[in-house]
Amino acid sequence: MMLRCGLNIALLTVLISPPIGRLRAAAADEGSTDRIVRFQVRASHIDSRVRSYPEIGFVLETADGRPADRQHAAVDPTAASRGRLVIWLMGYRRELFDRLAGWGLHVIQPHYARQWFSVCCQQRPVDPHCRGNIRLEAATGEDFSSDVHIEKPDGMTERSVRFVRWLNAQHPQGQWNQFLNDTESDLRWERVIVAGASHGATTAARFAKHRRVARVVMLCGPRDQYQQWQALPSATPPERYFGFSHVLDAGWTGHHYCRSWEMLGLHRFGPVVNVDDTAPPYGSSRRLVTAFDVGGDVRRAHTLVIPGPSAARGADGSAIHTDVWHYLFTHPVEQTGRPVARDPACVVEPQTAANGN
Repeated sequence: MMLRCGLNIALLTVLISPPIGRLRAAAADEGSTDRIVRFQVRASHIDSRVRSYPEIGFVLETADGRPADRQHAAVDPTAASRGRLVIWLMGYRRELFDRLAGWGLHVIQPHYARQWFSVCCQQRPVDPHCRGNIRLEAATGEDFSSDVHIEKPDGMTERSVRFVRWLNAQHPQGQWNQFLNDTESDLRWERVIVAGASHGATTAARFAKHRRVARVVMLCGPRDQYQQWQALPSATPPERYFGFSHVLDAGWTGHHYCRSWEMLGLHRFGPVVNVDDTAPPYGSSRRLVTAFDVGGDVRRAHTLVIPGPSAARGADGSAIHTDVWHYLFTHPVEQTGRPVARDPACVVEPQTAANGN
């Protein structure tokens, strides 16, 4: 295994953590008011082939021996299933998982390589496909990048397949088998929603360019400014991409989300819609923003659009963007808004003198 990111980094020994027992599959009592059944398990428990890649911060255990490869899943057996599996490409958030499960969605969070971002593709200027190629290799475990080498068992795709197989064996009443093909060798990707926030939103969009999926949900993303993969032909139809951002997020004020959304072709399905003064279904647009008051805090603006501690709350403490999240994950993809012209403020051409982050 080699890392070739243009930096002077010594090749480190691969750490292989032996599989251990399931940490916890914490199912709520079926008769309790909490109907969500939740699971937590290490990737290394499910598949003994998985490895660490310490050069890019992708490890099974931390330096002090704590598990770093925990994966999470949730389902509500009492909810009418929508026949969709959400693969969340960012850190676990119970509030998000519980909402999705309550809406009849199955949801998993696989452990996959996302820490490479601060290590690789740091050249100035950076190659216009450097980040996109690494994202695709991290997602698939296939050879798309000359900067990293990630094996198939360690890509998001294979880890998701193995995770769903494990969930099906552990919890057959959850109907996880509906997302596996007849031989259980792969997922039925036409039933998969890839979703994420920030870095995860960007990888979700890049993967959907490569593999046709049911839907893509991009919270505070995608970014990858000055990269060109956003304009590549897409295996996933463009109307299946949905984005949501805060207008004070640096990715929005720098026109990076706007640029990516237009390169993905989302202006063909409606204008940018401010959800603060528009009711669902937001004109069936794929480009949603909020200007909720964050007191000028750019960092909070970045995370406010994600269900969790930083989400916008009303006077009663409830999340005010619940309808937005429901729309993003469940609105019929065939219902779209009317096309609009591109915004001249959204820079499409790469600025080669700058370093894209």
